[in-house]
This record gives sequence, C-alpha cells and structure tokens, in this order.
Amino acid sequence: MSEFFKGIGKIQYEGPGSDNPLAFKYYNPEEVIDGKTMKDHLRFAVAYWHTFQARGDDPFGVGTAIRPWDNITDDMDLAIAKVDANFEFCEKLGVPFFCFHDRDIAPEGRTLSETNKRLDKVVAKIKERMKDSDVKLLWGTTNAFGHPRFVHGAATSCQADVFAYAASQVKKAMEITLELNGQNYVFWGGREGYETLLNTDMKLELENFARFLSMAASYAKEIGFTGQLLIEPKPKEPTKHQYDFDSATVISFLKSYGLEKDYKLNIEANHATLAGHTFQHDLRVARINNALGSIDANQGDYLLGWDTDQFPTNIYETTLAMYEVIMAGGLTTGGLNFDAKVRRASFEVDDLFYGHISGMDAFARGFKVAYNLIKDGVLENFIQKRYESYTSGIGLDIVSGKVGFKELEAYTLENGEPKLYSGRQELLESLLNKYLIETK
Repeated sequence: MSEFFKGIGKIQYEGPGSDNPLAFKYYNPEEVIDGKTMKDHLRFAVAYWHTFQARGDDPFGVGTAIRPWDNITDDMDLAIAKVDANFEFCEKLGVPFFCFHDRDIAPEGRTLSETNKRLDKVVAKIKERMKDSDVKLLWGTTNAFGHPRFVHGAATSCQADVFAYAASQVKKAMEITLELNGQNYVFWGGREGYETLLNTDMKLELENFARFLSMAASYAKEIGFTGQLLIEPKPKEPTKHQYDFDSATVISFLKSYGLEKDYKLNIEANHATLAGHTFQHDLRVARINNALGSIDANQGDYLLGWDTDQFPTNIYETTLAMYEVIMAGGLTTGGLNFDAKVRRASFEVDDLFYGHISGMDAFARGFKVAYNLIKDGVLENFIQKRYESYTSGIGLDIVSGKVGFKELEAYTLENGEPKLYSGRQELLESLLNKYLIETK
C-alpha cells in the first residue's frame, strides 16, 4: 500500500505559541473538559467529496488541483486508491470519522445493477481498512442530484420512474451505511424544489417527498439500521427554491407529515446564511425543537450569494455554534463534518491539511469559549432575568393558560402602561468579546 501524503506525519498539538502550519494550536484531542476529551466533544469528520473528489473547477475554469492519485486512469482503480488515501488522511489528521455520498466512493455504471456491484467492491475495501483503523463512518448519503435523470428532482420529480430510481439508490446507500456501521444517514435534497411554479404541482411534490422519507424510515427499521436519520436544510442553489429551505421549514414539514420522531437535522453553516439566517439561528431553532442531530462545518462569504463551502475560521461563529451544541447536551451520534473545500488557487496537497487544521482549531477554540460562557452563566442568567416576569403574577397566568383577552384587558386597565427594560445587547456583545480574548 503506497503512501499518498508523503512528507506529512501525524498532526500534533503544539499549542498557541507554535509557528508550525502542520500542527494544532488550540485543538488538543486528549484534553479533557467536563469529563470528555475534545476528540469526543467535537467528533470531527472529513467530507469525502470535497477532500478526494473536488478538482478545483468552477463555472469559469477547469480544475487546478494536483493530487497524488492523478496518474491513475482506471475509474475503479482510482476509487480503490482513494479509500487508502481517505484512511491515511484521516489518521494523519487524527480525525475519527469520514462521510460520503454513494457516488463519491464508486463511479456510476451503465446500469443500477452494475453500479451496485461497484459499490460493493469499494465497500469491501473500506471494511478491510476499518479492521486496522480507528476511523469510522459518521454518515452516508445519496447523490440523487448530479445525474441528468434528476433534472426535475428525485423524490419530488414529476416522473414516477425517477422517484422509483431514487428510492432504489437510497435503499442501496442505506444498506452500505449499515454495513459500514455508519452512525447516521443524511438526506440532502439537492434538487428537491422548483425553478418555476408555472409547471409545478407543489402539493403533490411535497406529499411525495413525505412519502419518500416515510418509506426510508420504514426501510431503516426493516434492515435494522438504528442510526439517526438526518435531513440537511438548504434554501436554494441549484434550484430557485428548495423544499428543505431552513431549520424551521424542515421541522414544520416533518411535523405536518408525522415524521418528526424519525428525523433530526444536519445543519450546515453556509446553508443557514444562504437562507438569510446566522449559523447560530438555524442551530437554535433545531435545538429548541429537539431536532439538532449533526453539523456540516464550513462558512460562506457574506459578499457572495452562493454556497462557497469555505473552511470555518471565524471564531465568533464557531463559539456561538458550539454554544448551541453544548446547550443541546452535545453531539451524540452526530459530529462536525468539514463540508468544506480548499480554494481553487490552493491546489497543492498540503492545502488540504492546512484547511482542516484551521477548521479544527477554530471549533476547538470556539468550544472552550462557549463552555466558559455557559459555565459562568453569562448569557443564560441574563436571559432568565429578562423573562422573569413570566415566572409569577400575570406572566405565570399567561404561560399557565389561566387567562384570556378579557382578563388581560382588565389587568392592563388596572396597571397602566408597562415599564420597559433595556435588552443590553452592547453589554452582552462586549462580554462575549471578553471571553473570546481571555479564554485560554
């Protein structure tokens, strides 16, 4: 077995004072906080598609990436080689998990049967590597958006044959995820939406989407898959409007069709900002609805209106993201998957490591700041005080359902104009900055 990433050893923690670009400054995997190691708190994962499949191409230029496997021309030989590259990369980086789409790990054949045989061959190779490695599968998913057959969508396609094909593809992907002991299975409806309502039966498409997800949940139980089923919200791109727009939309959809017990959410930072929200907002919506399952860790460019999938380096955002995760009780079967790609101009192999190291450090730093904020009750104590009027008197009557409009009118007539209190946003932002600067 050849070494792909030559000259790069296992990435070590060297602390904030290190100038070594191939070392962690803040992520110490063995550091214990609140009874768990940082490795267990953060549960990092490598995204197979961006790390081993992306070529650095864009709509205006061909790929620029230089990779150690570029001399392999046979599709299946290349697929097998990338399995070895994946395990070497994860082990050198110290990342415990990886994630994949079915079409990432094996090229599509001329028929579904041939494609499935190719998947079986690659899965056998992954299982072989897993025997001697601690690297595990965080989740699998299906690419039901790239092939021309999905031009009108997959589960929401206007053609029943496409719905059936997508179901067949998901069936196989769920089976191999189970075979590889994957801890979750993700549904990302890449083209589950519409370009124009002029030719769209929205009611039927939404109902079919729900039927598809119901079938998937039933099949998971049938084959004994006990991992968490996840839906990944995204508002647009490639379609004008996607049905899984944001956390609130997906949760409402799940509750409307009785699917909320089967599914949780895989929240991506860049998708949240495309929906006009902050990353923290979509995480908060998921958390308060007990629907936060896992995270795709990346960031977008606020000056660009598309999914740039950059490595996360904004510690302010990682802090607020980890705040929501800690408040939710931590990541259980979920993790922080780097659905991120190096920039087109960062085409050398070392850049793959630099990107992941920077992201891991950013989330490790953010976790520590968030942990200290929560431990000290900085925000929660203020929030509790701000809403304390609902813990007694008329406020308690409101939340207890003891009063209606007539009683509230009588109360207001008797008590007059309400006294208002400041929200102290600037003070809280100042305190957050203090913790960001002073946290060790």
